[in-house]
Amino acid sequence: MFTQGLRLLSDALGWSYFVLWSISFYPQAILNYKRKRVDGLSIDFVVLNFVSFGCYSFYSFNFLFNERVRDEYRQRHEGKDNSVAPNDLAFALHTWIYPRAVGQELSAWHHLVLSFWFITFVAEAFAVVSDIVPTIDFLYHLSYFKLYASLAKYVFQAYLNYSRQSTKGWSIVNVLLDFSGAVLSLFQALLIAQIDDNWSSITGNPAKLGLSMLSLAFPTFFMAQHFVIYRERNLEARTEPRSYKDSPKLEEGKCYEDTPLLDG
Repeated sequence: MFTQGLRLLSDALGWSYFVLWSISFYPQAILNYKRKRVDGLSIDFVVLNFVSFGCYSFYSFNFLFNERVRDEYRQRHEGKDNSVAPNDLAFALHTWIYPRAVGQELSAWHHLVLSFWFITFVAEAFAVVSDIVPTIDFLYHLSYFKLYASLAKYVFQAYLNYSRQSTKGWSIVNVLLDFSGAVLSLFQALLIAQIDDNWSSITGNPAKLGLSMLSLAFPTFFMAQHFVIYRERNLEARTEPRSYKDSPKLEEGKCYEDTPLLDG
């Protein structure tokens, strides 16, 4: 009875983090729409988010429904099942609908990284089909790229905030929801390990563990940037006009440095 209650709690934690992490993508999209600009959002963050969650979706789907992968996992973990839950897959699939930013250039570094990743992905996929590489290793490699992409997207966003000396245009609500979801995700992983008396399930699902840790560390740093480091700049930015049409009227006949040549 007690174990059943813990499993219900685990399910509740899992679907709660799914809700928090899922809705965390919308405040940024709403902010972009309201500002009619995306200069506070790193394009590397957006592109890496899209590609990495494609990897995470494929990884989660196979760990849940591919019996070959599930058997390979049991062989490596003393007959015990993996800890990937349906809410993990639901979250991974949901993030594909996140709106994309336009008008910004992906860094040269990530053009190179994504090209190399795609070539490696295709080559290893052929190796799996040819039974040269175990399917589970292929999936783990996808999860490692997901972790790299999560780390890189946060680093590029943090650097963008630093270079602008402001978090204007970067949704703090997104950050708070990201942090809250990470706490619940980590608690669910620990609870599942406790219920099944299988602490290897935590290290056996590196994508979820790593994602939770990154989503604890970087949102903490982003909160420090927003509420402490760049607090004064953010307060000043609130009083700035949203567009030239919102600016105070200029005296006719005078030329100003920021006056647009064409308005409209």
